[in-house]
Amino acid sequence: MMWTPPATRSLFLLLLLGQAPPCRLQSSGTKKLRLVGPASRPEEGRLEVFHQGQWGTVCDDDFALQEATVACRQLGFESALTWAHSAKYGQGEGPIWLDNVRCLGTEDTLDQCGSNGWGVSDCRHSEDVGVVCHPQRHRGYHSEKVSNALGPQGRRLEEVRLKPILASAKRHSPVTEGAVEVRYEGHWRQVCDQGWTMNNSRVVCGMLGFPSQVPVNNHYYRKVWSLKMKDPKSRLNSLTKKNSFWIHRVDCLGTEPHLAKCQVQVAPGRGKLRPACPGGMHAVVSCVPGPHFHPQKPKPRRKESRAEQELKVRLRSGAQVGEGRVEVLMNRQWGTVCDHRWNLISASVVCRQLGFGSAREALFGAQLGQGLGPIHLSEVRCRGYERTLSDCLALEGSQNGCQHANDAAVRCNIPDMGFQKQVRLAGGRNPEEGVVEVQVEVNGVPRWGTVCSDHWGLTEAMVTCRQLGLGYANFAIKDTWYWQGTPEAKEVVMSGVRCSGTELALQQCQRHGPVHCSHGPGRFSAGVACMNTAPDLVMNAQLVQETAYLEDRPLSMLYCAHEENCLSKSADLMDWPYGHRRLLRFSSQIYNLGRADFRPKAGRHSWIWHQCHRHYHSIEVFTHYDLLTLNGSKVAEGHKASFCLEDTNCPTGVQRRYACANFGEQGVSVGCWDTYRHDIDCQWVDITDVSPGDYIFQVVVNPTNDVAESDFSNNMLRCRCKYDGQRVWLHNCHTGDSYRPNAELSLEQEQRLRNNLI
Repeated sequence: MMWTPPATRSLFLLLLLGQAPPCRLQSSGTKKLRLVGPASRPEEGRLEVFHQGQWGTVCDDDFALQEATVACRQLGFESALTWAHSAKYGQGEGPIWLDNVRCLGTEDTLDQCGSNGWGVSDCRHSEDVGVVCHPQRHRGYHSEKVSNALGPQGRRLEEVRLKPILASAKRHSPVTEGAVEVRYEGHWRQVCDQGWTMNNSRVVCGMLGFPSQVPVNNHYYRKVWSLKMKDPKSRLNSLTKKNSFWIHRVDCLGTEPHLAKCQVQVAPGRGKLRPACPGGMHAVVSCVPGPHFHPQKPKPRRKESRAEQELKVRLRSGAQVGEGRVEVLMNRQWGTVCDHRWNLISASVVCRQLGFGSAREALFGAQLGQGLGPIHLSEVRCRGYERTLSDCLALEGSQNGCQHANDAAVRCNIPDMGFQKQVRLAGGRNPEEGVVEVQVEVNGVPRWGTVCSDHWGLTEAMVTCRQLGLGYANFAIKDTWYWQGTPEAKEVVMSGVRCSGTELALQQCQRHGPVHCSHGPGRFSAGVACMNTAPDLVMNAQLVQETAYLEDRPLSMLYCAHEENCLSKSADLMDWPYGHRRLLRFSSQIYNLGRADFRPKAGRHSWIWHQCHRHYHSIEVFTHYDLLTLNGSKVAEGHKASFCLEDTNCPTGVQRRYACANFGEQGVSVGCWDTYRHDIDCQWVDITDVSPGDYIFQVVVNPTNDVAESDFSNNMLRCRCKYDGQRVWLHNCHTGDSYRPNAELSLEQEQRLRNNLI
């Protein structure tokens, strides 16, 4: 019997049964997939595929577990748990790209499976298929990490440090100059300087959190080395004769994110019984710290170069210094970078441009929150030597279907300043909460103690959690009697702490010289509760601009609004119910672009029932509405709105979780928005007493920072306002950090602006 290949037999059987053979999709590259479902469960949803510049769905005909497994693996999950037919996750829009998909289960991508062909389908969107993947991701899929990119030898070459030699270098924090030491298989070794280059130094400095390097005085270090070698009692003299003391040779290009990615020869070639570093000495490196870690005297402002004017970079929504969503300034507007082709090399260019070291992680898929506004760049391709991101090749973000769900982010290497060892939490139920204990010098002696809770707020708590490496602050706690701190650290050693929010440690914040705490030590020591993720509220500027108008509303219709202090004080003097108030009305839409739900600080037991509006108010000060003169003076009293928080709308496939009706849970879910229409009470600024002219209209969300957010800098919205006495125009509406080409304002300065302290 003649042998027939399996593929030929399968084709013969299909033809015999009168069925068409499956079509193998011809495509120029792997197609992108996505799941459209609950934002809190990224592992499930309606399956969609991106083809010919458009997202489309997949029909559930013939779809089974093996097809779902291929899709989940392509999406970065370990496997599939099940699939869902009949549009369980809602009906999609656009084309139905695939029908009768048939996989063996071993394919890498869905477009390697058989199907009817692109767009060939007899299905309706009521048959859109959904999948449920195992929530476990492939290791490193959400990001490109240095640790995941190393080979077996690279994982044995664990870390790098500088051993200071000069007395001045030993006193310096962070250590910027010294002999290179590499931790290899659990033991520290020094690197031979033979063949050592500035490219090698660049990689070492990048790993240690420094953006650049400078040459060292090798002649001086050689002299110090020779003196030690001549001393027969020197321990170094005996150690250098052992090959286990050395890393024989390192050869880097200078673009590597880790020394282990360079060509590293641990010992001389096999069979050669020769010393690892004959006639050489240890390699010495001198790094240059960035401005965050080496405060310099302010220099006179110089005229910016063309490259600086064209493109600037910043990081947003990161819990730690040196991490965040990458945003660039183009055409005087900040926008994000798409994660297509985003990698460690491009991420390192961003890190060095910002004054940090190389990147330790390049994150994909809006892992540090979604931006709002334009997507400026996509498919960024850097070689690694560029000084700024503007020197790299890139496409415009709108050219390949990028969305904010694809926003790129980065985590950079930063120098070890030793701050994490100067603070700790004690007495909490878990390591993320407790009484704050700090180490400060008292009469030249390091001493642990507590922090007075006078003036203690969320900004100070944020700095504490950042210093501890525990993410964001969830609560700033002033009354900590229920937490037992460390017995030997009961004394208050820090008081009057006021942070701007940008500090690396509490010790860098303003504080009293002599400690002065109004209530002494004990139950009123400062405490914090930290968390890994946080919400991020942003106003829809375009909607405010498009919906603004004037209304003369009779007093007879304003009793409820008056009760809730939504009118100017002059309304108290009017002859109710006769007369009217002139109101600048508008709609507002507040998005939660963060990675955690925005929840009110107060528990349900303390919510206030408002009889007029027939619902509970969970947060008393959620927004301020103000009308300011062009120099910042307030002319219409800020409306301190008492709101009920709910999910007014959510993206397709995301379930609404919060609603005000029937004493429901209140909040704003991740990816959803809370809309306040122009025609509801208190959705206005009372401008009855305002004269015609040009003004600034300002809205601030979460104005007192009562609820933690990953980014407070985008909470303020401003518009230019023209009022002629009869009509009003709002224009150039933007969030506080959308158009800021100059140096960023500190949180303290922004707070002063919000509170009209010009």
